[in-house]
Amino acid sequence: MWSCMLYNETDDHVDHQLCQDFGLILSVFSLIYLIICFPIGLCYNALLVVVNLSNKVSMTMPDVYFVNIAIAGLVLNAVAPIELLGPGYTRWPVWDYNNEVYITLLILFNVSSLVIMYSTTLLSLDYYIERALPRTYMSSVYNTKHVCGFIWGGAVLTSFSSLLFYVCNHVSTKIVECSKMQNKEAADAIMMFIGYVVPAVAVLYALALILRIRKEATPLDQDSSRLDPSIHQLLLASVCTQFVLWTPYYTTLLVHTLSGAPGTYPSKPRASTYYFLRRLSELLAFSSSTVTPLMYRQMNKNFSHKLQRLLRRLHCGKQGCAHEPSVVQQVVT
Repeated sequence: MWSCMLYNETDDHVDHQLCQDFGLILSVFSLIYLIICFPIGLCYNALLVVVNLSNKVSMTMPDVYFVNIAIAGLVLNAVAPIELLGPGYTRWPVWDYNNEVYITLLILFNVSSLVIMYSTTLLSLDYYIERALPRTYMSSVYNTKHVCGFIWGGAVLTSFSSLLFYVCNHVSTKIVECSKMQNKEAADAIMMFIGYVVPAVAVLYALALILRIRKEATPLDQDSSRLDPSIHQLLLASVCTQFVLWTPYYTTLLVHTLSGAPGTYPSKPRASTYYFLRRLSELLAFSSSTVTPLMYRQMNKNFSHKLQRLLRRLHCGKQGCAHEPSVVQQVVT
C-alpha cells in the first residue's frame, strides 16, 4: 500500500525520511486493521446477513437496509486484504491505473461505497415516511427489497465509467475517441457528486424532517405497529458514522479532481502527503464495514433474540425443537 520508490539517492534526505515515516505509520495502522478490525467485520457482517435471512418473517424495513449494507461490507472485507497487502505494498507495481487488478478492485470498492451510502440515505428517508405515514405501507419490507435491487444496479452502472477507463487503455491505439475517455479525474468527480454530495443532501433533508416530526407528538406515537424507538438511535448513529468514515475518502477524490492526475504535483513532499492522506482515508473507509455491524449488534434489541432462535434451530437440527417458542410475526409497516 506504500512505497518510497518515488525518491532516489539524489533527493533530499529529509523528504525521503518523511516518506518512510508516512509508510511506517500507514503500515502500523494497516496491520492493526487486518489483525483486529478485518476478522471482526467479516464475522459480524456474515452473522448479520445469516441471522436476518434465517428469520425473514420477523425482518423489518431497517433490517433489510442493514443486510444490504452488510453484504456491501463483505465485499469491502474481500477487497481490503488485497489492497493493504497487495503488490503495491511489496513494491511490485501491479496496483497501477492501467492494470486489470486495479480496475477490478476499484469497481468493487466503488460499488460497495455507493451501496453503503445510498442504503444509509434511503434508510433515513424511509424511516421518516414510516413515522409520518405509518399505515401507508410505503416503507414496507416488500418495497425495500426491490429498492435494494435498484441500489445495486445503480451502483454497478455508476461504476461503469471505471470499466470504460480500463477498456480504453487497452484499445486506445485502435480507437482515437478513447483518448478522450482516459480521464480518471472525471471519474472521480462523478463518484464525488453521485456517491457523496447527493446522499449528503438527501440525508440532511431526511434528518431535518425526522427531528421536526419528533417534536410534534401525535397519538400515532402509541401505535404498537410502529418501529422500536431504539431504531431512531441506531439510525442516527449509523448515518453519522458512515459520513464521518467516508468523508475523508471523498475529500481526497475532490482534491485529486481539482489538482489533476497523480504525478503532476510540484514537489515530492507534497505528493507524499497527498498519497498518505489518500491511503489513510481508504483505511477509514474500509473500517466502516466493521463499525456498522457492531453498532447494529449492540443497538438492535431484536438481534439477540433472532440469534438465539437460530442457534437453537442449529442445535436441534432438521427435526426442530419440541419446546421451541413460537415466533411472533411482527406487523411490518
